[in-house]
Amino acid sequence: MAQMPFGYEQLNIEISGPETGAPLLLLHGWGSSAQLMGVLADALSDEFRVYNFDLPGHGSSPPPPEPWGVPEHAELIFRFIKERIGKPVDIIGHSNGGRISLYMASEPEMAPFIKHLVLISPSGIPRQRTWKYYLRSNLAKALKTPFQLLPEPFREFGLDWLRHSLVWKLLGSSDYSRLEGVMRGTFVKTVNFYVQDRLQRIKAPTLLFWGNRDEAITIAQMHTLEQDIPDAGLIILENAGHYGHLDDPDTVIAATRYFLTEEQPETVAAS
Repeated sequence: MAQMPFGYEQLNIEISGPETGAPLLLLHGWGSSAQLMGVLADALSDEFRVYNFDLPGHGSSPPPPEPWGVPEHAELIFRFIKERIGKPVDIIGHSNGGRISLYMASEPEMAPFIKHLVLISPSGIPRQRTWKYYLRSNLAKALKTPFQLLPEPFREFGLDWLRHSLVWKLLGSSDYSRLEGVMRGTFVKTVNFYVQDRLQRIKAPTLLFWGNRDEAITIAQMHTLEQDIPDAGLIILENAGHYGHLDDPDTVIAATRYFLTEEQPETVAAS
């Protein structure tokens, strides 16, 4: 039986706010869900029409039919914008949701449909590697080499055994080790996709948030975004970590609300 194409109809999307409100999309990070973006959805749905996504393989959304990278995720969301909303939107992206947002805002076909970006510790900018990273990387290559010299089917059997061994799990990231199948392949394709060569194409005004206790994203990565996106500003959240919108929701919500509405003319009551 032929596999049905994966469409946005299969995603869990929590919709709230007035139907006449400006459309606002929320994209969570890797290993997260719409639930962890709920504080923003609850606060901003008083005036925005909020679409809070569970991305494929997260929350209540099924995984993609095959390993997906950033372009496939972006295309799925873009189809939703064009077919269900039909006009430009604002996007709030956290971590990997920020990476997807940056890609969309830099794609010529997608960019006209994005008015503003609000990015909370977005990924997609390579960080400076430490000696520990290169040690793990070289050790992993050394462990794989003997198995790659074997003929099939022994080669794949050996590599599969290695991938499930304790040593290999210790070398890999905790996110990678917890995954299997399609989502493991999706993780690899996604985290190895970088957007730094696309930043100067972005025309959408961009507001950046970063917690000064964030151990996943560095201040150097944030400065790259701030400097290379033509219209971008950075707010540093004191005593906040990677989930800045959960650690300091008041600042994130207030600044986001102002940023998304400041260009709209105020309504003057008739005297």
